[in-house]
Parts: sequence; C-alpha cells; structure tokens
Amino acid sequence: MSDMSHGVHGKPPTREQRWARFKESPFLPATVLMLILAAAAGLFAGSYTYSMANPTPHSIPAAVVGDHRGDPGDTFLDGMEKALNASVKVHPYDTAEQALKAIDSQKVFAVFDVGKDGRSVDVRLSGASGATVAQVLGDAAAAVGRETGISVTVEDVKPLQEGDPRGLAIFYISLAAVIIGFVGAIQLSVHARALTPLERVAYTAAYSMLGAFAIAAVVDWLLGALDLPFAESWAILAFTMFTSGMVFTMFNTLFGRWAMLPTWGLMVLLGNPSSGGAVSWPLLPSPLGEIGKWLPPGASVNAQHTAVYFPGHQHAFPFLVLTGWALVSCVVFWTWRHRHPGGRDARPAHAAE
Repeated sequence: MSDMSHGVHGKPPTREQRWARFKESPFLPATVLMLILAAAAGLFAGSYTYSMANPTPHSIPAAVVGDHRGDPGDTFLDGMEKALNASVKVHPYDTAEQALKAIDSQKVFAVFDVGKDGRSVDVRLSGASGATVAQVLGDAAAAVGRETGISVTVEDVKPLQEGDPRGLAIFYISLAAVIIGFVGAIQLSVHARALTPLERVAYTAAYSMLGAFAIAAVVDWLLGALDLPFAESWAILAFTMFTSGMVFTMFNTLFGRWAMLPTWGLMVLLGNPSSGGAVSWPLLPSPLGEIGKWLPPGASVNAQHTAVYFPGHQHAFPFLVLTGWALVSCVVFWTWRHRHPGGRDARPAHAAE
C-alpha cells in the first residue's frame, strides 16, 4: 500500500508540466498584463514629463522688420539668443504688414520691428500661435531690454480667446477625440463583435460624427470656452475620431487581443505629448516636434488650431496626415478582415447550409 501511494499520480509535477498548466490557466495573461501595466505607467509618466514638464526653446522662427544688422537690432537679437539659450531664426520682411501676414500663415511666432531711432524695438507676439512660446519670448524680450538699455515694447497682436487663456482647450478637445475614437472601437469589438467589416467601418464613422458633434457643442455652446467655426471644427474632430478608431481596428486585426498596446503607444504615449497642443513645437524636444506633425493627434491639433485662430489660412498637410492614417488602417483591416476577431457570416442561414 505504501509503495503504491507513490505511483504515477503521487509524483510531484515536473517543471515542464507546471509551465504547461500555467500557460493554459488565466494566470499567464494576468501576469503579462500586470507587467505591461507597470511598464505603461512608467512610460506614460515619462513621456509627458519629458515633453511638457520643462519646455525649452530650441529654434524659434521670427520676423524682423527694419535694419537688424546694426544697433539696436543686432544687439537685441544676440541678447534674445543668449536669454533663450536657443537660436532665433530671422526672416526679414520689408513692412510690418508683410510680417503680420507671416504670423497668420504660421510661418513665424513673433515680429521684431527695429526702430529707426536706433534705440527701440517693438515686439509683436502671437499668443494664438503658441501661448508657451509667446510667454517665453515676451519675458526674454523684456529682460534683454533692461540689460541692453534698448526700449522694448511688447504687444500680443493675436491673443487667445477669453475662455481659453492658456490655449489648452484645443489640446483637450483633440485629446478627447483621439481617446474616445479608439475606446469606441474597443467597445465595438467587445459588445458588437458580430458586426461585418463594412458594418464596423460604418458604425465607427457614425459614432465619430455624433461624438465630434457632442465635443464641439459642449465646448462652444454649453461652456463657451471656445468660439469654434462649428462646421469645420466638427469635421476635424469627426475625422480624428474615425482615424483613431480605425487605427485600433487595424491593430486589432494584426495583433488580436494585444491591439491596445500599439494603439496606446502610438496615440497616447507618443502622439499626444508631441502634438504641440499643450507645449508648442519650438519648445518640444526636437525629435518629438518633428514626429508629432506626422501622427493623428498632432495633425488634429494643427488643423483645429488653424481653424479657430487663423481662418482663411488652413493648410492641407494635417488633413493629408489624417487621410493617410485612416486610409492605411482601412486598407489593412479590409485586406486581412478574416483575421479580425469579430464578424459573422452575412449569408442567410439556409444559404449557409
């Protein structure tokens, strides 16, 4: 009896057997998720802190009117570069009107109008071009004026709207469109799993239109934080939500249940901090400022920013970026739709039999 109790069933499981049981149990995905969430928490905090906690100017384009090669222009620009610890890219213009048009076209962030008396500089800022950049330039200009004895006058010629004194509302509404866009796609994959590919795209477009309308209506009509060009802002938000939703759908097709990882990394960890919404691109670390323009969050912020503050000067580039991401996502999803975890046989039951 004693010997039989130590038979095959009495032996402790081998390492291979324990690993096989662990792989088949719910503990493996739970452990993987635990490690992923811990890493994601650190990356999330790190990405936003790296890009936003200490905005530092790197290269700021500015217009110059008047003779900037002698005093006081040369002295003032040298002082600005030292105060900012960065280069000021000078774009000379013949008249102040031309320089102000360059602000409207978002080619420059400020105008330095050098006085003919040789002792003064008028600094015309554009808070709407970037509140953080305008603040940095205004503070530096005042300090340089005191140090050099040059009379410096600072004026904001393109101020932010009263309901958005820090210029963050556009970032927030774009962030809402990005996150609700892919969260909506996640919910469709969970609660409407049986949708056919065409139905899934159609419902993504539908909740994007409704969600974008809700965002614009709350921010403009209810809160009055921004005076939006409603139709254009609605269209940009809807395009952003649809693109974000289809990006998740594409990754869900390629990676299945782990689709949240590349979506979160692309749209939230990388895309939102580099969008230029919270910190203008001249103050972002250089790689982020360049990468952000090519990602959906940055394209959305750029298009919305121009629509609100620079009407009549809209650029095609952010719409091309959104179109590219949406088109690639739709093509990938449609090409490999058989791999998507959802769907159903659209034929009638008797036809299937």
